Amino acid sequence: MILGLLLTVAFGGALLTYLLGKVSSKLRDWFAVLVSLALVALVVSLYGKTLSFPFYEGFLGMPLTLRVDGLSWLFAVSASAIGLLSVVFSLGYMKGKDRTSFYYSMLLLVNAAMLGVVLSGDLLALFVFWEIMSWSTFLLISYNGGPALTAGMKYFVMSFVGSLAMLAGVLTLHGSFGTLEFGGVAAGMSSASPGYVLAILVLFGVAFWTKNAIWPFHAWLPPAHSEAPSPFSAVLSGILIKMGVYGFLLLSFVLVGLKSFVSLGGGSVPFHTVLSVVGAITILLPTFIAIFQTDAKRLLAWSTVAQAGYIILGISFATSLSVAGGVLHFLSHAVFKALLFMVVGAVEYRTGGVRDLDSLGGLIKRMPVTFVVAVIGVCGLIGVPLTNGFVSKWLIYKTLILERSPFLAFAALFGTWGTILYGYKFLHNIFLGQLPQRYEDMERAPFSMVLPMTILSVVVVLFGVLPGIPLSVVDTIGVSFGFESLDVSLWGLASDSGALNTVNILVAVLVGFVVVWSVFRSGARGARVDQSDSYAAGAAVPTDRYQYSVRFYAPLRGMVAPYLKDLVDSFYVRLAGWVGGLGDGLRRVYTGYVGDYVMYIVLFLAALIFIQTTWSPW
Repeated sequence: MILGLLLTVAFGGALLTYLLGKVSSKLRDWFAVLVSLALVALVVSLYGKTLSFPFYEGFLGMPLTLRVDGLSWLFAVSASAIGLLSVVFSLGYMKGKDRTSFYYSMLLLVNAAMLGVVLSGDLLALFVFWEIMSWSTFLLISYNGGPALTAGMKYFVMSFVGSLAMLAGVLTLHGSFGTLEFGGVAAGMSSASPGYVLAILVLFGVAFWTKNAIWPFHAWLPPAHSEAPSPFSAVLSGILIKMGVYGFLLLSFVLVGLKSFVSLGGGSVPFHTVLSVVGAITILLPTFIAIFQTDAKRLLAWSTVAQAGYIILGISFATSLSVAGGVLHFLSHAVFKALLFMVVGAVEYRTGGVRDLDSLGGLIKRMPVTFVVAVIGVCGLIGVPLTNGFVSKWLIYKTLILERSPFLAFAALFGTWGTILYGYKFLHNIFLGQLPQRYEDMERAPFSMVLPMTILSVVVVLFGVLPGIPLSVVDTIGVSFGFESLDVSLWGLASDSGALNTVNILVAVLVGFVVVWSVFRSGARGARVDQSDSYAAGAAVPTDRYQYSVRFYAPLRGMVAPYLKDLVDSFYVRLAGWVGGLGDGLRRVYTGYVGDYVMYIVLFLAALIFIQTTWSPW
């Protein structure tokens, strides 16, 4: 009953939010917050439970089933929590904008559909909720119109192709096993041929990888992030694209099964090895494209694609440690990337929509709290010790070392180096350097924005200092997949090849901080100077221009930019042009003149007669 109540509140709340917006905007806003809060409470109450029941009978002759286990609970609580914080952040960000009732309704509908996806107990219910999620996502990406509509259409087309692949997989499984319920499908897949299993993995993989923006299905994500409202970008990057991760985990380790997944392909190139290479490519290319972005949201969007590579890299090795690292990195990324998109949203809100990194600078003076949470978010993104990103990446790196994969380990490490470069650029160009005169009287971010950013930054540190909190849940999920249990403690985990103990790291960091503080304290005091009293190569720096803020990493760009073209996106653009040309050609056939249609019929009959007289055996 509680699962049905949860979805009733989720979908009903989305509808009522829109209707209440016609009465009172304040009532609508607070109702949206209360609905989101209620969803978090309902999902939290499901912790540790395993439930399953049909909530609708007779949909196309089949029941739709809901279920909850450790995997679905982790994704559900992440979706509901990020959704709540995004709604709270929207209270300030969306103030004064048009069609806000539509925005809040669609935001809640996206959250409801994500809950439906992860709580589905059969593939038909999953497909239905997947489509609701995809359509409502398209509407939110296109919310601002103009270029946003183009970005939304790009997402829609690629998502539609993925949905067709998923539908083909659903129909194939139903035709083969006569059921779409997860247990029945898993029983059938256990005796299926390797070729059939591979075909199912590819069909569903197209849908899941497209949603997760894995290379080469990533092309829709950067423009979508650039044009979508920033609170929704936090949801889109933080949790929505991770529905692809959920789907792939469900497919690989629940429906296909651990043994079949590991043995698939066999020979010299197993399937999971190919998948790990795809993960490495997904890390490298987007990372270095992100370095040269000047739009803050595009930089974070390319970063999202790269971080998805770490998740796939962890899952693909299919060991206790690697899958724990991949699942934990999903959770880590959901937190720190939602935080960073909210940081950009707060900057946008106070600067009048400015996202150009070469037009900002010095905002630490006007937005100190936003700067602090941005630093925490970037540290989590890089994987600095005592942040959640460090723990998840440590698990993945350790797997690569234990599995003797030096090239993949180098790719992952190289990706981290690139992350340091664009992470520093993000902080530097927004918050450091000179404060432009036009922002001297700028106010700080409102409380409705600061609160969710602060909560997310606390989680980044909390899960970095006490990683056992999320790891205990992740380990339970791994055991349900058939992996051996990890030796998890509140401060990390132990293994034969070495332990992770954040207490030691914390002590080392505190000692280092005291030493550095003592050195600076004992030195001469610095003298404050005006921010414009700055020189580069002996010449005064012009007002509003910090000497390094424009053309950041220009020398590096000159060396590698020719090799960092997104050839996949170029191919999609050319393909779209070819399809458009074909469509234009076909439209010319329909002229509207009866004489032309008579000619078509005559030519068709003549062709049939020619074929008959030429190839007929009589």
